[in-house]
Amino acid sequence: MQYCLVKDVPMTYRNPAPTVDIIIELIDRPQRPIILIERLNPPLGWAIPGGFVDYGESVETAAIREAKEEIGLEIELLEQFHVYSDPSRDVRKHTISIVFLAKAIGEPVAGDDAINFKIVELWELPDNLCFDHGKILQDYWLYRNYGKRP
Repeated sequence: MQYCLVKDVPMTYRNPAPTVDIIIELIDRPQRPIILIERLNPPLGWAIPGGFVDYGESVETAAIREAKEEIGLEIELLEQFHVYSDPSRDVRKHTISIVFLAKAIGEPVAGDDAINFKIVELWELPDNLCFDHGKILQDYWLYRNYGKRP
C-alpha cells in the first residue's frame, strides 16, 4: 500500500498486484503443445504457469523465474501477448496480469506451488481452469491460428 499525507492525515491507497502468466509452447514436440500446472494452493485447478512479480523485479525476470520454479524449464520469452486487468479475475484480490508467449524444450517437472503439470493441445483444455485463464487461452488460440490479437 502507498501512503500520502493530506493536511497531516495519512491516506492509504490500494493498488492491484502485478502478476505474470506465461503461455509456454514446447517447440520440440509436434503441434507445439502448451504446459498447464495444477495449483497446490487455492484457488485449486489448472492454470497457466505464472505468479506475482517481486518488488524490484521486472516482469520479464518474473516470468522467467516463475517458469523455472513451477515447471523446471528454461524458457525463451517471445513477446508480451496482452494485459488482463478485470478486477474480478482473481478471487483473492485485484491483480493485473502481463501475459507472455514463450518457448521451451525438454520435460517439465512440477515444482514450487505446482503439484502437477499437463502438456496439452489447445483443443483439449481441462474444464477447471483457474482465474481468467480460459479467456486468455481462447485469445491465444485466436492469435496463434488467425493472427487476431485481443
